[in-house]
Amino acid sequence: MSDSDSETGFALDPRLAGDTRAVGDLALSSVLLMDDARFPWLILVPRRAGASELTDLSDADARSLMDEIRIATGVLSEIARPDKINVGALGNVVAQLHVHVVARFRSDPAWPGPVWGSGARTPYPAHAAEALLERLRAAFAAA
Repeated sequence: MSDSDSETGFALDPRLAGDTRAVGDLALSSVLLMDDARFPWLILVPRRAGASELTDLSDADARSLMDEIRIATGVLSEIARPDKINVGALGNVVAQLHVHVVARFRSDPAWPGPVWGSGARTPYPAHAAEALLERLRAAFAAA
C-alpha cells in the first residue's frame, strides 16, 4: 500500500501516515492500524481524492464504505473481543475522510469517554505491532 496513487490523485494525509501502520487495502479503503497500544484501533480511509465528508462519496462508494466498516468491526471483534466497538468519522484534526473503528473495554484508560484526547499515544513495541498486523491481515483475508 502506498501513501499516494498517481492514477487517482489520492494521497494519504501525512498525519494519518505518521500515526498508523498499514494493514492493507479493501476494495475502497486503505486499512490502517492506529499505532496506540492502549486501544485496538483501525482506521479506514476511502481512496477518493478530496473526500472529507461521508457525503462526498458517491452512493455506491458510501454503500461500499458501510460494508467495509462492518468487515472491520467483525475483524476487530474477532481479534480483540472488546466490550464495545466505537465507529466514528470526525475529521476535526485531519480533514481527509477517514473512519475510526475502535475496540473498547470497560477497563481501558478512557472508558467510558472517547479515546480522542485521552492521555498520550503509546506506540506498539515493534514485535507486538508486527504480530498484531499479521493477525489482522489474516482475519481480513478470511472475512
